[in-house]
Amino acid sequence: MEAPNPEAPYQILSSASFAEVPTHVLKHGDTFAVFDGHGDVTPAGNREQGLYHRGTRHLSLYVLHLEGHAPTLLNASVRQDNSVLRVDLTNPDFALDGCTIPHGTLHLARAVFVYDGVLYKRLSVRSFHGAPLDLTLTLHLAADFADIFEVRGTVRARRGEALAPEVEADRLVLGYRGLDGVVRRTRLTFAPAPDALTGTEARFRVHLPPHRAVDLEVAVACEEVDAATGRRKAPSANGHGGTASGAFEAARARVAEQVARRLAEACHVTTSNDQFNAWLGRSLADLNMLLTRVPEGYYPYAGIPWFSTVFGRDGLLTALMALWVNPEVARGVLGFLAATQADAEDPARDAEPGKILHELRHGEMAALGEIPFGQYYGSVDATPLFVLLAGAYYAHTGDLAFVERLWPHLERALAWIDDYGDADGDGFVEYARNAADGLVQQGWKDSDDSVFHDDGRLAPGPIALCEVQGYVFAAKRHAAALARALGHRDRARRLEDDAERLRAAFLDAFWCEDLGTFALALDGEKRPCRVRSSNAGQVLLSGLADEARARRVAETLFAPDGFSGWGLRTLSARERRYNPMSYHNGSVWPHDNALVGAGLGRYGLREEVLTLLRAFFDASRYDPLQRLPELFCGFTRQDGSAPTRYPVACSPQAWATTVPFQLLQAALGLEVRGAERRVRFLRPRLPDFLDRVSIANLQVGKDRLDLVCQRYARNVGVEVTRNEAEVEVEIVV
Repeated sequence: MEAPNPEAPYQILSSASFAEVPTHVLKHGDTFAVFDGHGDVTPAGNREQGLYHRGTRHLSLYVLHLEGHAPTLLNASVRQDNSVLRVDLTNPDFALDGCTIPHGTLHLARAVFVYDGVLYKRLSVRSFHGAPLDLTLTLHLAADFADIFEVRGTVRARRGEALAPEVEADRLVLGYRGLDGVVRRTRLTFAPAPDALTGTEARFRVHLPPHRAVDLEVAVACEEVDAATGRRKAPSANGHGGTASGAFEAARARVAEQVARRLAEACHVTTSNDQFNAWLGRSLADLNMLLTRVPEGYYPYAGIPWFSTVFGRDGLLTALMALWVNPEVARGVLGFLAATQADAEDPARDAEPGKILHELRHGEMAALGEIPFGQYYGSVDATPLFVLLAGAYYAHTGDLAFVERLWPHLERALAWIDDYGDADGDGFVEYARNAADGLVQQGWKDSDDSVFHDDGRLAPGPIALCEVQGYVFAAKRHAAALARALGHRDRARRLEDDAERLRAAFLDAFWCEDLGTFALALDGEKRPCRVRSSNAGQVLLSGLADEARARRVAETLFAPDGFSGWGLRTLSARERRYNPMSYHNGSVWPHDNALVGAGLGRYGLREEVLTLLRAFFDASRYDPLQRLPELFCGFTRQDGSAPTRYPVACSPQAWATTVPFQLLQAALGLEVRGAERRVRFLRPRLPDFLDRVSIANLQVGKDRLDLVCQRYARNVGVEVTRNEAEVEVEIVV
């Protein structure tokens, strides 16, 4: 394993990547699994493979052998709804009792899914041999109970104690007593019972009549128990009871029911293009898979494998971009982040009163404080985004009762923006790290080297990022609308005045006329970082820029040094620190582009929005699942070549799932005003590969609406096909 960089101790080390070894991902709740192409968990290749529960790897080896040989892969696919992984295998040529069994004689079909803390696997073996066969199937097993940060590459000084395996006839329990006083167990239950079982191997002797199938089922449950009290740290994951027999079908039925219910609740978007529909379908399925039940509703975990937990910024932006598709996501995110809002100053966690959570981690290293991210508040933008999302949620749904319950939390967030966020009183929100081991950069580009001057020098803090000022501007505008809806008219006027003062100060301090864009940031001495970046594009999302500057920003972004052909680079290729293979200094992030696209749409720049929509649709078609990753490299697009994958990108990743929906909304100029029972299409456009877009079950306040958008030579027509509550639909051409 590579040694970690002492200047960036939490970076994800790259010894292998998804691009090298095909992988498959499943998730439910706090549990996810990463498999190789065969449906195994292998120690070689991608080190991130395994079964994980609440930040710990509970299964680090799960490999199937047939008579001592690895089966040959025929096909592997995850269902469109992400509920089940299916793998078809066959045998290689092998000798049995002095005879050669030719390859392709046996069919081994795997079905795998995750539900309620348990990994379920069924292996069906069918023989096409002319005579009965007696075979040995072996499962090689191990659980290293590595913390996710160990898997990422962080080196620990000490670890806990591996417990002796507990072996019964049909059951194996692997355990680990952590330094945090928690016993973590992996309980494997087999049906039928293995013919031989040890702490590292389950061996089955299988009799196969011709053209008959034999099924083997395994349930792998993840458990956490407080060693001192014997109490579970989380609800029991051992939902299959005492045996694996019959549990597979029962659990699979519950998964199917849950998936169907979530899909039924959401808005349904279909088009005249089947490939685009596949992208939409996969994106919605990925979003639903990442949604995790919390007390306040559902929260989209950020991404697999490295960020399968709550992140404030990620959840807020995901909910914002998916708002018109499923506003319940926003409700869950807002409720959870209100419940975890900081109450006091805690420099070790970068926490201050009113501040919104950045990251919430489980696992041994978080519990021991070996990493600062157990409940960490080191992001400058989550707090204004919290207010912004609350305003957008109300505008979409008209849910004033929820906003009224949220209002005290919104006021505390606004107080943080004015006091702690603007500690020097210059009118801009800045950040500086308080936690000694916390994040240096606390915007969405949180790599240590992401904020710098045009000569390449890193900018000293405190840092005022350009897009954060946009978030603050939008937050105050939205808060003013909420205050007015709640009857707080004086408060609304003060917030509106604050927003306009910020606008004037921002345009004066951040605009770089010769660059045709906004400065990336102001450093601690108020010097602008005169760097062309995608951050300036996100400023447009808020409406902070005037029309003329917005168009100049768009021209700069779409110049050849900014637009790669696959999307807008995070950093112009003309800048000193540009590197198309870096995390934030020249790569292409789909969600970043979608937010910029929303801003472009706000200023009526539809052609640019359509350019982004086409680029990411094309990129999605190079992925076997039509899934956009967290990011890809910023190399210039070449004819006939796929976008270059980033080695350790999360896939799926929450805010990447929302890209087609956000860009489609920006292209159509779609605005949903639930409080006014009104839907508006402002100069709608569609790309030439979409003749028609059907939108069903669109939530407008408490009402639902069905629409069809049809592309014509010069415009887009909108037909209302269901409008039982007589919602007003306005089309501005």
